[in-house]
Amino acid sequence: MSVPCKVLITAATGNVGPHAARHLLEAGVSVRALVVKDDPNIGRLPAGVELVEGDLGDPGSIDAALDGIKGVFWMWPFFTLGTETALDVLQKIEKQASRLVLVSSVGVHIGLEPRDNNCHAYLEGLIEDHTSDLEWTFLRTTGFMANALGFAPQVRNGGVVHFPYGAAARTSVHEGDLAAVGVRALTSDGHAGKRYLVTGPELLTQEEQLHIIGEEIGRELTWEDVHADAAREQMVAAGWPPDYADGALDYFKRLTGEPEVGSDVVREVTGKPARTFRDWARERADAFR
Repeated sequence: MSVPCKVLITAATGNVGPHAARHLLEAGVSVRALVVKDDPNIGRLPAGVELVEGDLGDPGSIDAALDGIKGVFWMWPFFTLGTETALDVLQKIEKQASRLVLVSSVGVHIGLEPRDNNCHAYLEGLIEDHTSDLEWTFLRTTGFMANALGFAPQVRNGGVVHFPYGAAARTSVHEGDLAAVGVRALTSDGHAGKRYLVTGPELLTQEEQLHIIGEEIGRELTWEDVHADAAREQMVAAGWPPDYADGALDYFKRLTGEPEVGSDVVREVTGKPARTFRDWARERADAFR
């Protein structure tokens, strides 16, 4: 099958979308980004990306974004949008595109997410049950290394991070590596029907991640565990849906006794080794200073 000549990225201005756009442009693929009106993060996207306004919550508004599209890098903004319109959006995608990459979750891979949770497993189920001609690939990712940016305000303001479960052991993935796997699935053959577990190359506790950040910015940083209820209150106040905050904290607790799963998918699919957390921390050091 030929490489899609134009790819649409949804939720394009978050942690992964700008990386996906750069990889696609480097591969010679035209890139269109679906953006909401007055998106404050449009500046994260590289030059050369076509911007089209639309809202996944209003399927009729995305027709222009899908016009002429042959591939879709599909991310769903779960924090701000329910999945009531997901099937309508998917049906519109299938009418235009031949390939789709879905950013999913490790929770599906390990059986932690049921299909009726209206989250990643639900979207996977929609794609499996309601498409026939679409070549799909699922990226079941562990946490993004960028999630550590949530600690940045505390690092800048004294250097003591208060959060639960510092011993939670993660295989966090560089968001650029995740994007690279997805782009390879969109632009080369052999990935249709694959459910890739996409992780980083190492197992680090949250506290170990913090210490690496400290080494990269030249400061000694300290982790102090707090009760999960206190963290939940802060997470919800910061915009987390309560169910998501509960799920994340329960998962972190689980990872204190059962380390997160890992894989070598980044190397296997892209031919390049996955970047380490230290690589990421060095790239993002200014955010913690």
